[in-house]
Amino acid sequence: MTGRRDGEPTRSASDQSGAAASAGSDGADEVEIVGVLTARTRLVGTAALVGLVAGVVGFIVSLLYFDSVRAASDLVFVLGSVAFGFGLLGWAGSMLVSNSVGAMQEHLGTAEGWTERGSRRAMARITGFGAGAMVGVVVATVAAGGV
Repeated sequence: MTGRRDGEPTRSASDQSGAAASAGSDGADEVEIVGVLTARTRLVGTAALVGLVAGVVGFIVSLLYFDSVRAASDLVFVLGSVAFGFGLLGWAGSMLVSNSVGAMQEHLGTAEGWTERGSRRAMARITGFGAGAMVGVVVATVAAGGV
């Protein structure tokens, strides 16, 4: 039975409160997702900022050792890319072997406190550091006039 002119059925008060409750839970999920993204962005962002500073400082120190801007830039960029690659590979690896590591710890009776979440966080930091170092050395190289 339709109660409105447009042909849509009317909803009872309980149906409308249920719809409002489900709409409210979607809003809460959005807030939770934003909070998680903010925390993860902060986690990787702080590591990237430290990597950026390390890339610039590493470039300056390498420039004192090498007389060539290109050689100093290449060395620091490669070190940053190694950190980036290690972090990326370690992050994926921690997801793949998490059950195995947990089973091994249980079998050996060790409680070292290793968790998949902790491992992924550490690898995300290393990845952010490597990315920041690569960006830092590129900025320093351009500022030094070498390309």
